[in-house]
Order: sequence, then structure tokens, then C-alpha cells
Amino acid sequence: MSSSSSLKAGVPSALLPSARLQPINTSIVVLQEPDGSEVRRTVLPGGLRVMTEYVPGVRSVAVGIWAGVGSRDETPEMAGSAHFLEHLLFKGTESRSALEISSSIESVGGEMNAFTSKEYTCYYARVLDVDTKLAVDVLADMIANSVITSSDFDQERRVILEEIAMRDDDHADNAHEAFAQGLFGESDLGRPILGTVDTINAAQRDVVWDFYKQHYTPEKLVVSIAGAIDHDAVIDMVRSAFGSFLTGDQLPAERRAPHSALLLPASVNVVQRATEQSHIIWGVPAYARGDDRRFAIGILNAVLGGGMSSRLFQEVREKRGLAYSVYSFVQSYADTGYFGVYVGSQPNQAAEAMHVIQTTLADMRAAGATETEILRGKGQLRGGLVLGQEDTGSRMTRIAKAELVSGELLSVSQVLECVDSVTLADITAIAEDLLSKEPTLGVVGPYSDTQDFTSRSGWEK
Repeated sequence: MSSSSSLKAGVPSALLPSARLQPINTSIVVLQEPDGSEVRRTVLPGGLRVMTEYVPGVRSVAVGIWAGVGSRDETPEMAGSAHFLEHLLFKGTESRSALEISSSIESVGGEMNAFTSKEYTCYYARVLDVDTKLAVDVLADMIANSVITSSDFDQERRVILEEIAMRDDDHADNAHEAFAQGLFGESDLGRPILGTVDTINAAQRDVVWDFYKQHYTPEKLVVSIAGAIDHDAVIDMVRSAFGSFLTGDQLPAERRAPHSALLLPASVNVVQRATEQSHIIWGVPAYARGDDRRFAIGILNAVLGGGMSSRLFQEVREKRGLAYSVYSFVQSYADTGYFGVYVGSQPNQAAEAMHVIQTTLADMRAAGATETEILRGKGQLRGGLVLGQEDTGSRMTRIAKAELVSGELLSVSQVLECVDSVTLADITAIAEDLLSKEPTLGVVGPYSDTQDFTSRSGWEK
């Protein structure tokens, strides 16, 4: 068993105590739930944080290693490097080939993958409880001991160029990218996570290697494990897997500090494609990750476009047949966020679809939501939370994000209380605040330019 000592038991407040104040090689309990689940955190040498959640009654384990680096941390010239690096860490280490990395997990019926976001990168595996040590060993080896050869770099460059081509063929994805670029411009939040053809072609192995060495250090990493586990046993696994990587007296890195994101004036950003549909994102600036209004905007999102019973789905699709897909969404970052609506509609119906969307949003702003809609929206949020609790991957993600980016870990009962406390007045205030703003549009379709789209769609800001 590990030599970690317990500093504190019980259920603290929703705010996580800073890992920077926690002595090395100590463990604290940060959350206990009535169902017997327990979240604990240990800080290891070098500042590596290990978060675990014991989940009673399951046989699976989700293992994730999270790096506090994403596309926001790149310079414009090296756009796409964080995602490029995500690919490269699967190519081999000092002791494992790429095939051995993938086959080791697949041979026990597990699955593994990774993803890069604007603000963090995650490498994860899901296995049976008896294979937890294997998953920890493989992921830690990838993180600490990747070699990134020049030949692997050039080969993966071609793979990423294919991924960019695949993205460019997904017109809905392109509309989201066009919207982000229209809202944030060429700033860190406006650039695509994958990078561009030009930046990937220009990428150099040594630059990405330096990026790896700069950002994949113990104090910037969080190991997150949820499922049928024992915390002390996990700590032993992590120590063994990382070995000499865990050295030094560095403090865990600070969570990403909010700063003023660049927001451009409202605009229409059109990407010309010979598509059968117009893909349109309507969106406005919203709230940062820790904003107290996040539960209210979640309910507003559910009411407007969160499912088949939502206003937008009913008005655009069910009553008029103007689109197959229409929905609203919320995105939050450390310092800002946005609320948006997507619709895919044939070009000759796009004008009517946009008119219905604008009318629906205006009606919400003018008259507000009904009590029945709010109850339904609250039910959606509650159900999503509880269903997520039944998945070890969701739990692993929740505790990792709490430690890495939000600094807050609410119990299930606390989240339910927050959802239930949202009032009609809260929803009305959120709707007035958001829906009164001038929107930015991201558009992909058979339009030669912005004027062509606005004239053909009848869109007026």
C-alpha cells in the first residue's frame, strides 16, 4: 500500500482546496456521496496530482491522464501543435511500439483514445478492474517516455492532413469553425484545434518536441481514475508507472487564470461550399465556466433547443419541416463562452428557417419560458447528471476537470439543488441578456460571399 497519509475526511465545500497547499505524498478526501462513492486526491513528487473516485457496484475502470494544454496555448504559427502531439504520443515510446500500445489495451477488451480541446488534452483508457495497472502503465509510458521520431512525425503529418480534409467535408463542423472565427477572429479561441493545412505542412519536429517537453511535466498533469479501484493501490501503480518522471519539488500548476478573451463585433462569416444544405450557426457571447448563471443558461438551452420537445425543434422541424437537424448549445471557457443555435436547411428554405429561429428567440425574450418548460428543462439536466453517474468515463472526466480547470466539485445533491433553485425570473433575465445581443453567424453553403448569403436568406442583423 502507499505511504500517503490522510489529512482530512468528510465532505468539504464545493470548492476544491488548492493542490498547491497540499504537502507532497499526502492524500485528502474531497467528496463523499451517500452511495458510498468517494473522491480522493494525492499530490506526488514533481507536483503530479492523482484524482480517484471509488464507484461501488461496477467492474470497469476509466483511466485518464490530462494535460493542462490545448490549442489556446499555441502561437498562430504553430496552430495545431497540441493536437499533433496528441497523435504522436501513440506512435511509440522507449519500450513500446505503436502496435504494442494499442494491442496491449485491446487484447484485454479495453478501449483507449485521446482528444484535444482549446484548454486541455486527455489520454484515456477504459478497462476491467483487474487491468487497471496495465492501463496506468501504458498511458504513463506514452506521456513520460514518447520518442517522437522524425519518420513518425512525417507520417502522422499526412494523417492529420487527412483529418483536416475529413473535417472540411463535414459542413456542420465547418459552420462551427466559421462561427468561432467570426466571434474570436485569429485569437487563441478563434483558431481551429486541428490547425490548418499551411501550419501542419510547416510544422517541425523539434518545435513540437519542445512543446511536449514544456507542457507535459508532472506539475501540469492530472491522473484521473474512476471505477472499481482502491486509492492507495492506484497511487502505487502511478508511482511505479511514472518512475523517475516523478522528481523535484514543483508545486502543481495554477488552474488556468481567466483573462479577457478577444471578442469581435457581430458579423456574418461565410464559407463557400457547393453543398446541398446551408449550415448556419447563430450565436452570441455568453458566460465563462464558473459563472453562477450556468445552471440557468443550461435550462434555457434545454427549453430552446435541447431536444425533440424544445421550441426550436418543434417550430423549425415538426411544424414546418424546414430542417432535419436544429438545436441550441452552450460552450464555456475559463474567461468567456457563447450560446448558439445550429440549423441545416436547403438553401431555398434557409430564409424561412432563419426567420422562424429569430422569431422563436424573440418570443422567448419577450414572453419568457413557461413553468412547464422550465420543469421539463430541469428534468433534462437532472436526468443527464444521474445517467452520467452510471458511466465511469463520465465520472473520470468530471473529477479531472474539477481539478484541472474549474476548481469546483459539487456532489450530486448540490447540483440538483442548484438546478432546482433556478427560477422563472432567472430564465427571463438570462434570455434578456443573451437574446438582446447582436449575433455572429457562421455559414457554410453555396454562397459567393456574405452579401450573397444575406440577400438570399433575407438575413438582417
